[in-house]
Amino acid sequence: METGQAHNSGMKRRRNAEQWRAFVFLSPSFVLLLAFFFVPTLLTFYFAFTNMALTGAAAVDTQFIGFENFKNMFQDDSFRTSVWNTLIFLIFSAVIGQQVMGFIIAVLMNGRSRTFRSVIGSIVIAGWVAPEVVCAFVWFAFLNDTGTVNAFLQSADIKPIAWLYTFPMVSVIIANIWHGTAFSMMVFQAALGDVPREVEESAMIDGANAWQRLTRITLPMIISSVTTNMVLVTLQTLGSFTLIYALTGGGPGLATETLPIYMYHQAFVNYQLGYGTAISLMLLVIGIVASLLYMRMLKVKL
Repeated sequence: METGQAHNSGMKRRRNAEQWRAFVFLSPSFVLLLAFFFVPTLLTFYFAFTNMALTGAAAVDTQFIGFENFKNMFQDDSFRTSVWNTLIFLIFSAVIGQQVMGFIIAVLMNGRSRTFRSVIGSIVIAGWVAPEVVCAFVWFAFLNDTGTVNAFLQSADIKPIAWLYTFPMVSVIIANIWHGTAFSMMVFQAALGDVPREVEESAMIDGANAWQRLTRITLPMIISSVTTNMVLVTLQTLGSFTLIYALTGGGPGLATETLPIYMYHQAFVNYQLGYGTAISLMLLVIGIVASLLYMRMLKVKL
């Protein structure tokens, strides 16, 4: 009996030693997370309730002002416009655009030859790997008054259109779809590759057509990947700044001023860092709410 107790005590000491050894090896990661994630996050929440600024009296003596930033925010017409623009940009460029286009391309490439998939995949991924500022200048060259689109229109004796002024939101939505579709395509390619071929072949033998196999077999089997992709694409699109700012600057007027652009203007143009930080919290809330709605609608458990 004493031998058994000694053996258990020895095993317990070894487990404790292994746990401490693991903690020592992981401690640099904990320190980095604490310094560059948790502390900045806590500071962000605190600064959102202050009048912190880059110039003026508030820059010298920052005061805690409670919910004053949020009160001013909801009374600001520009904020409401930026929220509306953000939702339009999110729905049409991410939820519908990138998600649907990525899925269609993945389905069309599924089961094709390796050469076909490599060529098409490389073309689609080329837009994704390019920096956002490069994508913005590509689409500016394509859509500006003397750009490629208007050159084609003029060759067909059609009057040129000022796309970035007449259809600014449509322009940035199309540019963002072109830039981000590759990510959705790769996610769906991986998911479709995990769908057993035997299931689809059995449905085909039973008389199910391509649409029925897609909607009743394939989609239900990859629903978790669909949800994950929607969440990731939504969060990426909510934070999209460079593409819009380089392409339109948030204009003309407030036509393409999404929340990141509005936050930048308030924090670094008007120098109201506390107010800009409060806007960033609202952006975070929108991302969390959207993610939870996706999971609820698609019935995916956390």
